[in-house]
Amino acid sequence: MAASWSLSGALKSMFARDTIDAETWSDLEDAMISADFGPDITESVIDELRASVARFKTDDPTDLKRMLRETLEERLARLDPTLTLSARPAVVLVVGVNGVGKTTTIGKFTKFLVGHGRTVVVGAADTFRAAAVEQLATWAERGGASIVRPQQQGQDPASVAFQTVERAQREGIDIAIIDTAGRLQTKSGLMDELGKIRRVVEKQTEIAEVLLVLDATTGQNGVAQAEAFIQHAGVTGLVITKLDGSAKGGFVLAVQERTGIPIKLVGQGEGINDLTGFTPHVFVQGLVG
Repeated sequence: MAASWSLSGALKSMFARDTIDAETWSDLEDAMISADFGPDITESVIDELRASVARFKTDDPTDLKRMLRETLEERLARLDPTLTLSARPAVVLVVGVNGVGKTTTIGKFTKFLVGHGRTVVVGAADTFRAAAVEQLATWAERGGASIVRPQQQGQDPASVAFQTVERAQREGIDIAIIDTAGRLQTKSGLMDELGKIRRVVEKQTEIAEVLLVLDATTGQNGVAQAEAFIQHAGVTGLVITKLDGSAKGGFVLAVQERTGIPIKLVGQGEGINDLTGFTPHVFVQGLVG
């Protein structure tokens, strides 16, 4: 995990002190708020830690650091981050507002899957933007996948999705990833379109995952933008992108608790290999240090 966005820098000097005092709690609160945990989760975690410190009668900051790691890991692990991809083909819809890194995420996800021995076909069902199709084709090729393109600009997205699943079934391809539009004239129109894609695909096979891509740098605003997808698209997992540079690591816990949807993948950079499965233990180790 990139140290630039971890809590560990802010906490290092705090945990190096000789004792836990009022300043310790104040600094921990400031650090968590700065890391975008949000006020409610920050207050809840600190209350839990205060109770643990009192119960174990410790004033050792090293104990507090361990308790913080355990508390965050336990909360993150309440939801199962396992990707459900056992069906053949396993169909994955990727949804999210434009600009969150949806297309690049599909390329990275493809590379991730191919690296684990899976074959992948990508469907370019965001047919309203010609540039989106070309960009997706580039990333699919880099990731090692074949692609199903619209036969003409503005083709019905559901028909592209149908052709993608059909090809996966015909050629024995393990996983079909379908890109979808992030913006139309109205939210209801967008959700109607996603509903149509779902219905068409479900006539062929079950949908394994609906992954919502969120940009960590937009924080809570990004979640608000994505509420329509969360409410109407049957989202089964979250993909958090851009967890590097100025991004705030606390957003990961905040978004999972706010939505009740598990984080399944995290992206920490711009490279094709910078997308990994989400593991709470590894994440918290990187976040707290």
